[in-house]
Amino acid sequence: MITCRGYDEVIRRVYDHGQEHLFAEWDDLSEDERELFLRELAQIDFDLMNRLYRERDRAAHMDFRPAPYIRIPLTDDERRERRQALERGIEVIRSGRVAAFVVAGGQGSRLGYDGPKGKFPVGPVSGKTLFQIHAEKIVRYGRKYNIAVPFLIMTSDENHSETVAYFREHDNFGIAQGDLFIFRQNMIPSLDRSGNLLLRERHSLFKNPDGHGGSLTALHTSGALEAMRERGIDIISYFQVDNPLVSILDPVFIGFHDLRKADVSSKALKKAYPEEKIGVFVQFSNGRIGVIEYSDLPEEKSRETEASGELAYAAGSIAIHLFNRGFIERITAGTEISLPFHTAEKKLRSYVRGEFREIAGLKFEKFVFDALPLTENNVVFETLREEEFAPVKNPTGIDSVESAQRLMSDLHRSWLAARGIAVSGATTVVEISPLLAVEPGDIDPSLRVPETERVYLE
Repeated sequence: MITCRGYDEVIRRVYDHGQEHLFAEWDDLSEDERELFLRELAQIDFDLMNRLYRERDRAAHMDFRPAPYIRIPLTDDERRERRQALERGIEVIRSGRVAAFVVAGGQGSRLGYDGPKGKFPVGPVSGKTLFQIHAEKIVRYGRKYNIAVPFLIMTSDENHSETVAYFREHDNFGIAQGDLFIFRQNMIPSLDRSGNLLLRERHSLFKNPDGHGGSLTALHTSGALEAMRERGIDIISYFQVDNPLVSILDPVFIGFHDLRKADVSSKALKKAYPEEKIGVFVQFSNGRIGVIEYSDLPEEKSRETEASGELAYAAGSIAIHLFNRGFIERITAGTEISLPFHTAEKKLRSYVRGEFREIAGLKFEKFVFDALPLTENNVVFETLREEEFAPVKNPTGIDSVESAQRLMSDLHRSWLAARGIAVSGATTVVEISPLLAVEPGDIDPSLRVPETERVYLE
């Protein structure tokens, strides 16, 4: 057994858990490298890693049926209920009870962009980045409701420093420094198929981000959750950075969430076709609401239809949620009520016996929608694809920069039409700055639109 003053307990735990291979090149490490490595090992929960390895193949679902959801209103009663939700939501927002939380740990590599995905330019006329669009929406909400809206941003080890620098360079796009919270996602070690911890280098472990479900844990470990409690925030609006259409503070959605005393509320849209690659909301046999990933939904269920001819499993998850702060506190407090880890087998480039090799490894991650079945208090709320879902995942084609920009332009054109504002037939692209409007009612009907091909209104 190796020795190092002050780290005997750490070293003993490594040996006790059969991970002594990690010290294969101990003699070749410098004193600084040894200390850094042992500090990292001191943070590892070996019991957790052993449990994850033992339970990696136990994923199973209960019987389920389509989840109930609040649909787009068709009846007078539904419209009346929606008006009540709108009134309550405005009241909740104006009371300063809501924070915005974006998950932004990804890089823009699939888009051919070298940097955080949030820095990718997506404005069809302005060229504004995803981060700028989201931030300016939050500024506009603050002005609209005369409040300060905290903006929580979860980054990754890979893009944290660049994200912080980007916001600093642009004066946080108008968000007060005290209202901006940027923090890293937590990391978890990976294993090989025999349960051995892997090395990224000879003196550091191979780790991966713990999934979008880990965002809730990161709220806790970063101190952001405690900061929200001190500010009286009790609802956290969760969304992903690559969706420029998201309505971050939707008063109707927030109103339903508050009126129904939900712990978690989720937006859904109707699937365009059975094979669409989005998870679906279901109700398990124990009555709890959850999400089944598209890859886990049996084909016969994906094609099942109602008497009306519509898909039975039609309510698709688009990663827009409201979480009660108290609920997040309960599931991140180290109790048995917490999000499960899922296992994915991946090819990982690891340091093995003096060289880098690509090996079959196990990565562990949490899914944010696994929070839903942990409570009986859920709301699933239907929204319209053309109004709130334009993910930027690919350079071209489906869910691309092109499709997102087209959807943004179409939506903003529809806002102008709703206010009775004419747009020239020569205009092909319309973009409205979030600082001008986050919904049609924000637009002054006396506004005049320039008769140009590409229009930007701010």
